[in-house]
Amino acid sequence: MAAKLLATSWEVWDLSGQKLKYLPQDLLAPVTLYTSVDLQRNKLKRVTGISKNTNITELNLSRNKIIEFSQEICNLENLQTLYMNHNNVRSIPEGIFPHLRNLKFLKLSTNRLARLPSDINQCPSLTYLDLSKNCLQNIEPLVGLPKLRELLVEKNQLTELPSQLFQKGSCELTKFKAMGNPLRCPPEEVCAGGVMDIQSYFLQMEENPNAQTTWTVKAMFLGSSMAGKSTLCHSLREGKPVAVAMKDRTEGIDITWLYTHEVRFLLWDFAGQEEYYLTHHIFITPRALVILTVNLASYSTVDPESFKDQIWFWLNNIQLRVPNAVVMLVGTHCDQCRDLEEVMEKKKDIDEKVNIMLVNRKMVLKYQKKNLEENTDPFLYMDQVDEIDSLLDYNLKVLDLLTLDCTKTEDIVRFRSHILNCIQSESAFLCSETILPQSYEEVEQAIQNLVTLEQIPQHGIILLEELCDLIMNHVTQSREHLHSILQFLLRYLHRIGVIIWYEDIDVLSDHVFIQPSFLISMFKTIVRHDLVQQLERISRDLLMQEGALVKQRFIWVEDLRCRGTLHNAALRILVRRELEKLVINDDDDLVREVVGNKREEGIILTLLQHFEVCLPTLVRSPMNPQAPDFIPGGNHWESVRESKRDPDGACLFPIYLKDDLIVCQKWGENKQDDLRVHVYVLPEVPHGFFHRLIIKTCSLYSTHWVGKEQCLLCCGNRLALFRQGDNNGDSFIEIRCRRPEKDEEFRQMWDLILTVMSKLFLLSRQWPGLTQQVHTPCPERGCLHYFTWRDWQELNNTNLYSLVKEEKLVCQGGHTRRTEFIFPKVMTDENDVKEDKHSITTS
Repeated sequence: MAAKLLATSWEVWDLSGQKLKYLPQDLLAPVTLYTSVDLQRNKLKRVTGISKNTNITELNLSRNKIIEFSQEICNLENLQTLYMNHNNVRSIPEGIFPHLRNLKFLKLSTNRLARLPSDINQCPSLTYLDLSKNCLQNIEPLVGLPKLRELLVEKNQLTELPSQLFQKGSCELTKFKAMGNPLRCPPEEVCAGGVMDIQSYFLQMEENPNAQTTWTVKAMFLGSSMAGKSTLCHSLREGKPVAVAMKDRTEGIDITWLYTHEVRFLLWDFAGQEEYYLTHHIFITPRALVILTVNLASYSTVDPESFKDQIWFWLNNIQLRVPNAVVMLVGTHCDQCRDLEEVMEKKKDIDEKVNIMLVNRKMVLKYQKKNLEENTDPFLYMDQVDEIDSLLDYNLKVLDLLTLDCTKTEDIVRFRSHILNCIQSESAFLCSETILPQSYEEVEQAIQNLVTLEQIPQHGIILLEELCDLIMNHVTQSREHLHSILQFLLRYLHRIGVIIWYEDIDVLSDHVFIQPSFLISMFKTIVRHDLVQQLERISRDLLMQEGALVKQRFIWVEDLRCRGTLHNAALRILVRRELEKLVINDDDDLVREVVGNKREEGIILTLLQHFEVCLPTLVRSPMNPQAPDFIPGGNHWESVRESKRDPDGACLFPIYLKDDLIVCQKWGENKQDDLRVHVYVLPEVPHGFFHRLIIKTCSLYSTHWVGKEQCLLCCGNRLALFRQGDNNGDSFIEIRCRRPEKDEEFRQMWDLILTVMSKLFLLSRQWPGLTQQVHTPCPERGCLHYFTWRDWQELNNTNLYSLVKEEKLVCQGGHTRRTEFIFPKVMTDENDVKEDKHSITTS
């Protein structure tokens, strides 16, 4: 086909998205007019003849079907920028890179590279290199690149990194990312800290040649309430049956250690009550062994809700949060089943349904991909196709159900043996084997000794400087040396879950939490299933300590029940009461730090807000200030959380809301001509996702009304409603604005909608197993057709209003609407509207 020249300059030729299978003849002519050529989003398999245009400085070959890195590219001696990401390149011939003396930027991500050419390090000007999402097992050839500053090797098959790549003096690297590799040297938790952490690691390896190989596994016990998680966890630790009383069941999360000859386990026992799910996202991490417990006594093979509640719900949320996890299914309460035949029948039923669930998940993703690829112009949807491809690459591994009678010692022994076998066979997934410098082991052991000797307080909260002073007495390293490496060590221990150090929260960066379980105990005083009852039980003595009256307690209870609002004074009392249970009430400074007072927030409130569990609100005056406009892609926006915090106020906890009455009253009835968008969150909206979206968006607008499943934002005289919905099993979030009275106000309404969409997109990044599709339903009453949004997430504010150039659009049902009712668009003066108006047919 003839190539269409879209450029406005002879130096730039835009040939993107034209379905080219071969390079156009104009490009192959021996001319030197074009210095930048954009060939992305075509169907090229080869670039034969590209060497004829030697004046090219920028070449974009991304999102094609290229299978070989052409030898001809070595003749492009002026080339500075090369995009070849999202292709099928398997290898790169030797002898190319030494000729590319001016190449500075090279993007080869999302290919199938298994190895690198040995002479890639002879590319003297290269400063940026992206090799993410390939099949590389070794990046040794990169050693020696003199000017390399940014290197991305995420999602490959690397187990070790070359230390020479990070040597101070010869290393220019300022940015390095390697997440998603089965790294053991250095461990992934070290790499997450960046270049300086990796340099410190290798320096320690040189100074302490007796490196230790350790096997550490974080095991997370998940499952419904009363499924036997705590019993199983305690029994595993003790090596024999341990009965857990009803009153001792987990609230929040419990953490314990288990040391075996082969492996050390960090056991995290998560509560199963629904109210606790909201805080689980804070602690559920990749590279962990998930032990999902199922109560076989209560499980029913004939009731579909039984599988959905006990297994499907948990597997689905695991797949969304940690899609590459290894899940061990464990059937408990076998002793309460009728006989062995019943146990085996239920085991077979669960294994079959899990297998069907996983197969169906892949099949649905493939159908979604096919649907996008069959659009009139599939190149406008390539980012969405790439997202689906990434989801298809994930492999949630669910092991066959293991049935246990937790009252028998032999079953507990069998359970422990089963776990060890799983770790050995799935070590690549679990990243359980790590090589650590002796200094890392020494400092970690010193911290454990300090806890054992009770030199660290029972609660485990300690200042960074104070911790350093205490460690000095238990290690052989000098104070100066310890100071230089302590932060690197603490980051590593934080990432593997041994301690908690919130380095990125300014007000907490000088505190270290040696006992994560203490912090979690504080969390569960607020996020719990019986919070109303806890408020009702506040004694008069505790009220007096806060300077509160009994009648205020009734107000606190009423506000929590009706508005999902917890007064800060009530929060302080509940946390203080928990501290008294832990016999820590005699430390006034600690109580003030943790609980806070009327003048400043405490640690708990700071963390609850940081993790978007609650939103600061005001209780002394109505929330009706006129919020300034928020424009997506504009300048930094100071959030309400940053500017309106009031320690003597209250916090809104969306999880405790019971209805949407206040939102419905303020919004009124939906209208047919409302601007509306449906963001489909696939495969479904995760539990707690909508509540966190509420907090993210309400932090931008002072005036808002919140319900259980709906939220209304106010910006000046404009309203935006968003709610969670379901369309025949497809979960979506609908965003609505009223039709503006004046045409020039469309921009302001779409700004509101795009603000919510941008926050939704940002939040969804925290669930790697999610993807999104955006539709605008046809505004015609009764019409079921819709308009599909092209890739929009990476567009800037100006381009967002150029998604569609047509002035009017036609749905498949034949209904015509002005574009600004369907997509963001700046109104064009009627005199300037082109006579040739094109319509587009949508999905």
